[in-house]
Parts: sequence; structure tokens; C-alpha cells
Amino acid sequence: MIDKINNKTVTLEKALDAAWLRNEVISNNIANVNTPGFKKSYVRFEEYFTDAQEKFKISGNKKDPKFLPIGKDRVMSVNPEIAQESFTSMRRDDNNVDIDVEMAELAKNTIKYNALIAQMSKEFSKIKLAINGR
Repeated sequence: MIDKINNKTVTLEKALDAAWLRNEVISNNIANVNTPGFKKSYVRFEEYFTDAQEKFKISGNKKDPKFLPIGKDRVMSVNPEIAQESFTSMRRDDNNVDIDVEMAELAKNTIKYNALIAQMSKEFSKIKLAINGR
């Protein structure tokens, strides 16, 4: 039971980290909307995380840190990455930031972050309930 709670909170923590990083990257894109030659960046996390979950359904315990991770360990080792979109340009100055797209992505990411915070809060409430018994 504790493993299920721990796995869920760790998963939510990783998703929150990715959303926070995405917010920083989008904010950087918005700040450089008028910088000539600037190429926008984005965060890749969800596809890596989903891929790790689908490929590694088997789980096992590592007795030694030198052993290769199996199952859940691989999922938990997925981290968000910043990638740069360098092959497109929106304007003559080679800047490829579209302010409307970035603002929409920022709003979407804010909603996702708030939903993740609510889920994390609910998980902590469950833990508190289990400890207190009410």
C-alpha cells in the first residue's frame, strides 16, 4: 500500500518538475520574442514518461546500485529535457517565437500545474487520513 502511495507522489513530483521547467522555458521564449535569431525551446517529458511506462511493465528490486534498473526504476529515472526548435522561422530575423502560441501554451501549462498541485494535495490528505485514522 505504501509503495502505491509513494509511486504516485513521486510520479506527481516528476510531472510538477516538468511543468515548472516548461513554465520557465515558455517564459524565456516570451521574453525573447523580439530577439533576432532566437530559436524557441520546449520541454519533452510526457512522451518519455509514457514510453517508459509502456515498455517496462516488469518490476523488480535492485539489491545493488550497480545493477541495471528494472521496471519502476526506469520510469522514475525519466527526467524532463529542454529541446530547441531550430529549423523554423516566423520572421525575416530568423526568430521563430509566435507570441500567441506561447501565451496559449503558458495558460495550458498553468492549468496543468494547478491540477497536479491539487492531485498532490489530495494524496497528502489521504496519507494524513491514514495516519490520523479520521
